[in-house]
Amino acid sequence: MTRNSHSDRRRPHLDEVSKAIIEQLQQDGRRSYAAIGKVVGLSEAAVRQRVQRLADSGVMQVVAVTNPLELGFARQAMIGIRVRGPLEEAAERLAEIEEIDYVVVTAGTFDLLVEAVCESDDHLLELISRKIRTVPGVESTETFMYLELKKQTYSWGVR
Repeated sequence: MTRNSHSDRRRPHLDEVSKAIIEQLQQDGRRSYAAIGKVVGLSEAAVRQRVQRLADSGVMQVVAVTNPLELGFARQAMIGIRVRGPLEEAAERLAEIEEIDYVVVTAGTFDLLVEAVCESDDHLLELISRKIRTVPGVESTETFMYLELKKQTYSWGVR
């Protein structure tokens, strides 16, 4: 799921069972469909179908969240970007860059925020100098290097 635009997309209706399934997977993405079924009152097959529909509709993804440091990526950073011209074009180009795993259009000091995962400081410098700053419309960047990750969660529930 690479895009979440509130202006051009209707939020799908989620019944209470779908919400309960999502909450179960937010707690443990590896929880079995049979175990989820016991909690929500559905068969394993029915849970499997619901999960597939939720994934196909873009409501959720089930992925392995990794620790970049343990995988050889020594440098993570959030990069604030000021853009001249249409934000959407710059955001789409930045989203194509392999090292960037998060792109959001913002209001405030920066037009865009991107998160980058790099193997080293040299790799981060190359990313900023040769990839990010060469995107048409990018006017300036400010880099916030991560020193320590204190919290990362995806269990904010459902509404």
